[in-house]
Amino acid sequence: MVTHDKLLAGALAFLGLGYGAMVAQAQSTATASEPPSGEDSRLELVASFDHEVTGVAVSAEGRIFVTFPRWTEDSPISVAELVKGELVPFPDERWNAWRNTRQGDSPQNYWICVQSLYADGKGNLWVLDSAAPAIDRVVPGGAKLVRIELSSNKVTQIIGFSEEVAPPSSYLNDVRVAADARHAYITDSGKGALVVVDLTSAGAKRVLDGHRTTQPEVPVIIKTDGKELRRPDGRAPRFGADGIALDATHLYWQALVGRTLYRLPLDALNSAVINDASLASRIERVGDNGVADGLWIDKAGRMYIGAIEENAIKLREGGKVRTLLRDQRLRWPDSFAEGPDGAIYVTTSRIMDNAQFRPDASPQLPTQLWRFKPEGRAPQDEIAKPNPAKP
Repeated sequence: MVTHDKLLAGALAFLGLGYGAMVAQAQSTATASEPPSGEDSRLELVASFDHEVTGVAVSAEGRIFVTFPRWTEDSPISVAELVKGELVPFPDERWNAWRNTRQGDSPQNYWICVQSLYADGKGNLWVLDSAAPAIDRVVPGGAKLVRIELSSNKVTQIIGFSEEVAPPSSYLNDVRVAADARHAYITDSGKGALVVVDLTSAGAKRVLDGHRTTQPEVPVIIKTDGKELRRPDGRAPRFGADGIALDATHLYWQALVGRTLYRLPLDALNSAVINDASLASRIERVGDNGVADGLWIDKAGRMYIGAIEENAIKLREGGKVRTLLRDQRLRWPDSFAEGPDGAIYVTTSRIMDNAQFRPDASPQLPTQLWRFKPEGRAPQDEIAKPNPAKP
């Protein structure tokens, strides 16, 4: 049986910390307030959290969902809906009670370490459970993609991933679902790969495992607050394929420790006969986004980029990248979602402030959820024009 204390001890051991360096805090009610004066007025604070938030999704009806992966603490809620300023365990408390499960209970039926989620606009919320607390080893049988029907708040499909799809050292990071709801696409930032999921058959295939487009770029080292981001032992994070975005014809991705954006045609990924050699021949290098975490392509075709080194959000359109918002409160813009009114939501997970990198400091909380209204419609030409250079 995995207990609260065991999870915390395991997480801290993985991070090289003493147990006393981190004390789990109770999940607080989410709160919203006006941003301080002198900041970018376009950025609106939606909620603040007492745990490290990463994923966000907004349904066609405007319902907001967020995730709290169990990295350096045993967050009591891993998936929540934000309702009138309060966090409500979603779809219920039992799904969020993994740390208290009895020995023998199936990890397929609990949230273990949820990184991201996605609202498909067709009445479903898709939840990706990396099942790797402390970003360590995947809990056997725990990695999964779960569909929840929002009209009933009921789980309607659980797609479990084998070790061939989610190896023990993987970390399934982000997910997008195609407009036809037939395929889902996932990045693995732990080992560096993509995963293609057939939502009809519930089959999944791991592709481009170890390919240089899914690996950390050398010699890139993330810099935050003007300094190289390193753990107390001097190690720098080396995460691969992370940010992911989808338009009508292509899947886009880039490594967290990297600057280059790549893409693949969906028809290549969705082919019944798929192999790395054929996929690699069709990869296009789109261009340089700079170091980034979350990616999002909005309904107008513009790509938003979480520029974690600059505390900023960049915009890629017409083949060019520019800074859209720069604000000191955007500490590690992590994940994006789009509301029914076109507003863009973004979480700030403050990864550079967590116990992995600042074990002796007080927890740098809260983390936040923000939103802003995008500018006018993008030009009609293609937003992400590929760079002709071969990847």
